[in-house]
Amino acid sequence: MSKNRLEAFSDGVLAIIITIMVLEIRAPEESSFQALKPLIPQLVIYLLSFFYMAIYWVNHHNITHALPSFNHKVIWTNMAWV
Repeated sequence: MSKNRLEAFSDGVLAIIITIMVLEIRAPEESSFQALKPLIPQLVIYLLSFFYMAIYWVNHHNITHALPSFNHKVIWTNMAWV
């Protein structure tokens, strides 16, 4: 497997995960700041999850750029690192 193919696959998977996470946030019924208050815990959880995924993505790309080639052992070790 080439490095570009693995990077493209991981980018796609992470984009799908982030999209599914944001789809779980529901818009409030009213358009006021008071209506946003109950959503604050959910937004904080989303932001923490987003930053966790971003850290994983950056570390994954650092690994892919540091290694000259890949084999199955490297791929599975990277997946277990999550």
